[in-house]
Amino acid sequence: MPPPPHRPGVLAWQVFRGSDAIRQGLVTEHQLRSSAWLRLRHDVYADARLDRDHTLACRAAALRLPPEAIVAGPSAAYLHGVGHAASFTDDVHVLAPRAMRLNPQRGLRVHSTGPATSPSWPPARARGASGGPGVPASTDPAAAAWETAVWLEPLRAVGIVDSLLRQGLTSRAALVEVADRNADRPGGRRARWVFGLTDPGARSPAESELRVRLLLGGLPRPAAQHPVRVAAGLLLHADLAWPAYRVAVTHDGWQQAEADSGQHAEADSPHLDRIARLVGAGWLVLPVTGRRLRQDFPGVLCEVRAALAGRGWRP
Repeated sequence: MPPPPHRPGVLAWQVFRGSDAIRQGLVTEHQLRSSAWLRLRHDVYADARLDRDHTLACRAAALRLPPEAIVAGPSAAYLHGVGHAASFTDDVHVLAPRAMRLNPQRGLRVHSTGPATSPSWPPARARGASGGPGVPASTDPAAAAWETAVWLEPLRAVGIVDSLLRQGLTSRAALVEVADRNADRPGGRRARWVFGLTDPGARSPAESELRVRLLLGGLPRPAAQHPVRVAAGLLLHADLAWPAYRVAVTHDGWQQAEADSGQHAEADSPHLDRIARLVGAGWLVLPVTGRRLRQDFPGVLCEVRAALAGRGWRP
């Protein structure tokens, strides 16, 4: 039978090394196995009431890393506020000086770089012996965007950089600057290509993916969240639009969510009303569900290509 929860105040809401807590007499090895604590890594524990998100994963990783290693790439993007950049179960990405040899750790992705005094690196925050770290140090948003573009597959990377731009965490100018500064590093050309695919207008990772896949499928670049004036002067925004041809694609995320939950869409859904108003203003609108994006993208691509061709587009 597991021991009853025992949670000293000094460890409440903290991430800590179990061996340190035992040595300081705060808990026993037996008490660490109670429901009060969550084991995150070897010798790393957390108050079980903490949210199981990527911040917690980063805090756990930081306790077993030297101060010269810092969180980077998609993990840094998450810490800066891009919630979809990483989850609790995703690997924590860190940068470490090339001369530093870190033992392999489950759930940790180590990337080597130059000196730890690189200008894009903030100073590492102090890490307490038993109280654990707060949010660990990370690369700045522009550097995180560059790292994400180099380390992740392009569709996911574009969605993360889109969000960094949309939230004002970085800018086009900052991306140009970081791309120029790292042009000769491995992945420099790839990062510049990924940056060229980004658009701060995208509202979700799925919308970013849809835009990029249409573009890579040979279609002209669509405008994200294009404003359209409809009846009675109402201003609506088409998720993806080709204004010259009055063709729009909407990412029908609400329909997928309802289908997955077994619910039925209401006829007066705001999404359907938006489509009807756009059609009434002379637009050809193609809704795309999340399921079709995942399972029938070739069909989606053919339909959008045919719609554009029917409105006068020529490849």
